Amino acid sequence: MAITERSNPQKARGQPEQAAERRRPEGEPVAVAAGEHGAPGVPGEPGTARDPGGPPESGGAAVQGSVQEQSGPLGLGDRLGDPATRRWLQRGVAALAVLLLVSVVLNFKLGLIAAVLVVAADVFRRARTASSVEAWQKASAVERRTERQLKSLEKNGYRVLHARAVPRDDDGVSDGRIDHLVIGPSGVYAIDSEAWDKRLPVRTLSHRKLFHGPFNKKDRLDETHWEADLASKIISGRVGFEVPVQGSVAIYGPSIPWKVMRVRDVDVYAGNRARGYLRRRPRILTGTDVERIFQAAEESLPPKYPD
Repeated sequence: MAITERSNPQKARGQPEQAAERRRPEGEPVAVAAGEHGAPGVPGEPGTARDPGGPPESGGAAVQGSVQEQSGPLGLGDRLGDPATRRWLQRGVAALAVLLLVSVVLNFKLGLIAAVLVVAADVFRRARTASSVEAWQKASAVERRTERQLKSLEKNGYRVLHARAVPRDDDGVSDGRIDHLVIGPSGVYAIDSEAWDKRLPVRTLSHRKLFHGPFNKKDRLDETHWEADLASKIISGRVGFEVPVQGSVAIYGPSIPWKVMRVRDVDVYAGNRARGYLRRRPRILTGTDVERIFQAAEESLPPKYPD
């Protein structure tokens, strides 16, 4: 993974405020209470006005009807704007075309089978390329394979940020990219996913050198270590205590003759072991620690590929 220039993170866009008005019986004073985002106040909650007692009026039905109109079903344009809806429409059109063609040439039964296979094949293809990072939505992206493994750890208290940029340090002018920043009960990890030529063997020498065939991977390991170390300094400065970040490389392609090997302070293992690499480590962080570190990392390490 080459080091590239960092783009400025986008500013968050503000959200429009909402307002609502309540009708009251004649002669009673009007009290308007709004929550933090301008929503109507709820009786009994802090920062809201309690509704004085009294029998409800029929006007309440009109207000309720108005609210129901505003929150009614989505229009056709809104539904067509949903990417998932558009994908199913495209599948339906393709399946209908195949059904008609095969039915005319052969028979309806075979046409129906062919149409179902067309839909199933497209669902399967998209499932294999699904990723939260648009740049990884391609068949050759090994990052997506690690992403899929890490997603299954969320139920065990792990939080993950994908494709995060490491901002410039005091001495450099360029940025790195952490493919997967994992925060969980066993600690914090910066994982880089690598696709290497499976025809070349992988070997180490005295835990200080890593070779892929004749190629020395010193620069690649040093880059991963630099990214993890800089992320540790950035996050630690945000939360106010030291947060070690362990760098690691998940290799896809060649056979790796060990489970986990630490080379130049970077853990190296086969890509399909990423989940096990994290789960087998002892717990050192509480749930509160995990959430606090995750929030700090999310705020201080911007996305490498902003929307």
